[in-house]
This record gives sequence, C-alpha cells and structure tokens, in this order.
Amino acid sequence: MALIKSVRGFTPEIGENVYLADNATVIGDVVIGDDSSIWFNTVLRGDVNSIRIGKRVNIQDGTVIHTLYEKSVAEIDDDVSIGHNVTIHGAKIEKGALIGMNAVVLDHAVVGEGALVAAGSVVLGGTKVEPGCIYGGTPAKFIKKMDPEQSKEINRKIARNYLMYAGWYKEE
Repeated sequence: MALIKSVRGFTPEIGENVYLADNATVIGDVVIGDDSSIWFNTVLRGDVNSIRIGKRVNIQDGTVIHTLYEKSVAEIDDDVSIGHNVTIHGAKIEKGALIGMNAVVLDHAVVGEGALVAAGSVVLGGTKVEPGCIYGGTPAKFIKKMDPEQSKEINRKIARNYLMYAGWYKEE
C-alpha cells in the first residue's frame, strides 16, 4: 500500500479512480485528480509547499515532485504524462504536455500546453517552453514546433494506455 503521510496539518487529497503503486509516497499538501496514476518509487513531497495534479495524469516510476519553501508550487494540469525518473521542482506543466524520461524541470519553469520535453533534458528555472513545441538538451532549447493534432494524439494514447495499465494492478 502506498505511503500517504500528513505533515504540517496537510493531508493528501486523492481523487476517484486513482492508482497509487504500492511504494509510491504522497506527503502533505498534495491534491491528485481523478483517473490519475502514481507509479512505483514515485515521491510527491508536498511538505514545504503545494503540489496539484490534474485529472488523467500519469506520473511514472521513480519521479520526484517537490517545491521551494514559500517560493514555488508544482502544478500538473490534466492529461499530462511524466516519464520515468523525472524531477519536477516547483514548475507548472500545462494540459497535454509530455515530459520525457530522466528530464528535470526546475522552479518557475512553465511547460506549455501540448509541449514535449525530450528525455534527459534540463529545463532551467524560469524557462517558458512554448505550447506545442519540442524542447531538448541541457539546458533545454527549442527544437521544433509539433503538429497540434499529432501532439494531442501522442498524449491521448499514452494517457489511455496508463489508465489501462493501472487497471491491471487494481485489486478486485
């Protein structure tokens, strides 16, 4: 069973039909929207500021989401996919974005709607990743504009797949 821990008077709020892997950790001021999935070894540490996760978000294995005390919050909008071993620290990820495996997104960065951050990239604090664009590298820079329909379809497919995968683990 996932570790769900209150701290500083904040207890995580978990929506309906949310899958929490057995060793996921959710602490403090965290709200998770309906139909989301939090996978193995993921840590959502809302001890120093808030973390808000939208609906149909999949946060894959080994990801860490945290914030700066009194300075940044983490916001993940609906229909976002966050790849394996990602670090998000006090950033905003807008609707339908995809964060590739092992990427790092730092405080006050904004990843625009439908954008893709390539695997292994580092999005520096304060960076604005344009909606519908691919950014990659260290530090992450603009690579190209994506076809809006292609972007939506990629993220819809991943989101649907993760809803299906989560169903495999739910106890009957």
